[in-house]
Amino acid sequence: MDMCDDKRIVLCGANAYEQKYYFNEQFAGIPESIKEELHVICVLFTEEVGGIFTIVFEEDGSIALETNAADDDLLYDEISSGLLVGEIRRNRQEMLESLQLYYRVFILHEDISLEE
Repeated sequence: MDMCDDKRIVLCGANAYEQKYYFNEQFAGIPESIKEELHVICVLFTEEVGGIFTIVFEEDGSIALETNAADDDLLYDEISSGLLVGEIRRNRQEMLESLQLYYRVFILHEDISLEE
């Protein structure tokens, strides 16, 4: 399992320095169209602002969009990265909510049938 600190799990991410994309195979059951959309989001993010961008599941199943850069990266645009995270949250809200639901049901094994 690919854990961050605590009990957080990385779903996917892109690294502008190594020009690599990572997808956690623990989530192989996610539909292919969503995987492709995540790939595009991560890669375009790092192409636009640089640095490293990751989508992480928090312990409670919520999603965090995280970005950081190397200390010596003078090209990383911190302001644009913050704006772009907000834009992704707004434009992809439905997909992010679906991923949270997927995580709660298939990873945390919550019974969501009582919710509504």
